[in-house]
Amino acid sequence: LLQLPVFTPLSLSHCLSFCLTETVMDTRTATAELGWISFPANGWEEVSGYDENLNTIRTYQVCNVFEPSQNNWLLTTYIDRRAAQRIYVEIRFTVRDCASIPSVLGSCKETFNLYYLETDRTVSESIKGVDTIAADESFSQVDFGGRLMKVNTEVRSFGPLSKGKGFHLAFQDLGACMSLLAVRVFYKKCPSIVQNFAYFPETLTGAESTSLVIARGSCIPNAEEVDVPIKLYCNGDGEWMVPIGSCSCKAGYEPDNACPQGTFKSSQGAGLCQQCPLNSRSTIEAATLCGCRNGYYRGDMDKPEDICTSVPSAPRNVVSVVNQTSVQLEWHPPRETGHRGDLSYNVLCRRCHSNERRACQPCDDSVAFVPGKRGLKETRVEISKLRAHTSYTFDIQAINGVSNKSPYPAQQLSINITTNQAAPSVVPIMHQVSSTSRSFSLSWPPPEQPNGIILDYEIRYYDKVKWTPNVVLEGLRPGTGYVVQVRARTVAGYGAYSKEMLFQTLTDDEYKSELGQQLSLIAGSLVGGVCIVSLVVTLRPDMFSGPTPTVTFPTLSEGHSSPGVKIYIDPFTYEDPNEAVREFAKEIDPSCVKIEEVIGSGEFGEVYKGRLKPVGKKEIPVAIKTLKVGYSERQRRDFLSEASIMGQFDQPNIIRLEGVVTKSRPTMIITEFMENGALDSFLRQNDGQFPVIQLVGMLRGIASGMRYLAEMSYVHRDLAARNILVNSNLVCKVSDFGLSRYLEEDTSDPTYTSSLGGKIPVRWTAPEAIAYRKFTSASDVWSYGIVTWEVMSYGERPYWDMSNQDVINAIEQDFRLPAPMDCPVVLHQLMLDCWQKDRNARPKFPDIVSMLDKMIRNPASLKAGTNNVAPGDLQRIGVSLAGHQKKILTSVQSMRHHADDQSPTESV
Repeated sequence: LLQLPVFTPLSLSHCLSFCLTETVMDTRTATAELGWISFPANGWEEVSGYDENLNTIRTYQVCNVFEPSQNNWLLTTYIDRRAAQRIYVEIRFTVRDCASIPSVLGSCKETFNLYYLETDRTVSESIKGVDTIAADESFSQVDFGGRLMKVNTEVRSFGPLSKGKGFHLAFQDLGACMSLLAVRVFYKKCPSIVQNFAYFPETLTGAESTSLVIARGSCIPNAEEVDVPIKLYCNGDGEWMVPIGSCSCKAGYEPDNACPQGTFKSSQGAGLCQQCPLNSRSTIEAATLCGCRNGYYRGDMDKPEDICTSVPSAPRNVVSVVNQTSVQLEWHPPRETGHRGDLSYNVLCRRCHSNERRACQPCDDSVAFVPGKRGLKETRVEISKLRAHTSYTFDIQAINGVSNKSPYPAQQLSINITTNQAAPSVVPIMHQVSSTSRSFSLSWPPPEQPNGIILDYEIRYYDKVKWTPNVVLEGLRPGTGYVVQVRARTVAGYGAYSKEMLFQTLTDDEYKSELGQQLSLIAGSLVGGVCIVSLVVTLRPDMFSGPTPTVTFPTLSEGHSSPGVKIYIDPFTYEDPNEAVREFAKEIDPSCVKIEEVIGSGEFGEVYKGRLKPVGKKEIPVAIKTLKVGYSERQRRDFLSEASIMGQFDQPNIIRLEGVVTKSRPTMIITEFMENGALDSFLRQNDGQFPVIQLVGMLRGIASGMRYLAEMSYVHRDLAARNILVNSNLVCKVSDFGLSRYLEEDTSDPTYTSSLGGKIPVRWTAPEAIAYRKFTSASDVWSYGIVTWEVMSYGERPYWDMSNQDVINAIEQDFRLPAPMDCPVVLHQLMLDCWQKDRNARPKFPDIVSMLDKMIRNPASLKAGTNNVAPGDLQRIGVSLAGHQKKILTSVQSMRHHADDQSPTESV
């Protein structure tokens, strides 16, 4: 027999004050014989008796104290433990004091032993001891009716129980005079409870007194989770402790009830229902928002507890002052502001051909409004660049934060004005057609707003010493720079001078050298039978008409590159960005364009597939980007700036611009059509279909295009597989120049530092560009490394489902993407070189093209490397196992083929 250590007694009354118990056996409820087994037969004896309340009870007693070597056993019937792992036994008994028994033998005891036996109803001999139990008090006195007994109550526990569905109890007497008055067997459990608006079911205690059993909670009706998981711990005494997580009332509910009519509660939490704000009401219970009454609204940024407001009335008392082709308007605020503080004004302009309103049309985008034409806070505006001798109607609208909610147009005040005669607008730009050592030839386009017939032009120039108006630009000094301006004249007078531009005459030596080259060219052309008359014509165009030739200004290229190398010109450096469009993009007659079907949508409008049939040429498929209706002047400028950029590039791996349509609506940018679309989606659709050598060929094309851009001092800033287009021959071409900017090469390490915020494609961007907005060709090389990883993983999303901030943190701690499946080692090493933290250590695009050419010439170098990250590779790819980086590495190894089509460009 195995006897366990002594357990500290625990009173039943103490347990009941803290825990819930479940009784599995109680002899006090028995009215018939208990049927327990006693051994030997003359040992324990079952008798009927009375408890302290004179209720009949069944008891067992033994008193063989006059006989030596007592060993009397009493075994209970089978007791089902009901899944409990720890059992408590409460014993009520009496013991006779050995000293009060005369002539007793030395073997008299005042204790007994308690044992238990786990079983599935089959008795075995593997009985385990629970405790030796002694009486707190024994009895020896005698009253008038007999002995005065003193009842003892002891509680013992045992566990864990796991070998059977139930157990037997056994009592061992070694020579005591005692009586078992009652035996109650029970287990403890934590009661069902509602805490923090979550319900927890009854939960059995654990196997040990120190055990903690987790109970999962669920929100009560009309409550929802705040923190998860929701759980409590049930300790060994049947008490709940350590609450984790909670629920709170849903919107529309407060503790104990739903919000009644006329009240609302807009958010989850323990708050109370509130009365509906002014001009609103709720007609249902559990309202989360009070609806506005008719004629009242809430703005997009208004809170649910804000009052409902209305639209303002019309502005009042507008006054106009006309000055040639400009007009100043002033007005008084509306009488009713709608009880809001966000009143503003819009000024709508219409040009009219007669006094009838239906003969009016919206003003041109060239009309200027100062300080603006929408969202004005002041009650005045100055409008310029109008046409002379033209009638205009201006509608002044008063709006506020709920004007867009009203079914009625904004209240407005209209005024009709007619402009006066005016001088022509400024000549936008001049170009140098040719130069000698004593003269140079200039050309320019006419003013955008001639405001009448141009009579003549006036030129003035100076050689940084004095002004000399109205002279012919001949007889100049060799090798000298001259600042030149021009202005146009109509019957209304001269317009303003154009901006100052610097032009340079040739030195005598330069002129002789150029003349010698031209003579050589003429001689060579005569030998080849080529006529050069057209060359002479293009070198001497009419000064006052015709398109502006595409040239590189000496002032822009000076000090930036050697002669003959073309430098990219930022269209935003032009005073008028429309001039950049005219300079670098060809205007196409809209009758030559045929739109066929929608193939996508861009930031500014729809993208179509179509056909272009230039006059006298073969029809070709094209992609057509359109500018959506209702655009602003800034949107139009930003839209056409991409054409001004693309028009400067001519390279097989750069998307080719066919031209633009700007003189009719819709405004369009027309490019060559790429049949297979974006590279990332194309690769995902053809996962595993191409040999490695073909993927390297695609990467070589991308690198060639980026080498061309870098040589032009151009930084792309958004190089990614989604911005690479693929044609039917699998030729890859760089596209999407929306994030690009001009790179001024002041040093040997050119850097563009953005002072703006905006959006950055974090997963593709170099760390210095994210942290300091420093974009260089080296940051484009970093992006190219990411593109290489995308290609070799067939369009998988870089860094999988890690958040942008996790990506930034991981890169900062030297984490780098592992090699995709079956990726050659040389290609992954190229990626790692592109991802050097020091941007000066990264390869240049000419170096990358050379490396890829070597791989193509030596296919044996493209054998696949390992698929997985081996422990020996961790240092090479810079993975840190410290802290949360363990989680990152786990993600790297377990989510290698997880692709997600989320938006690639996200705010930092």
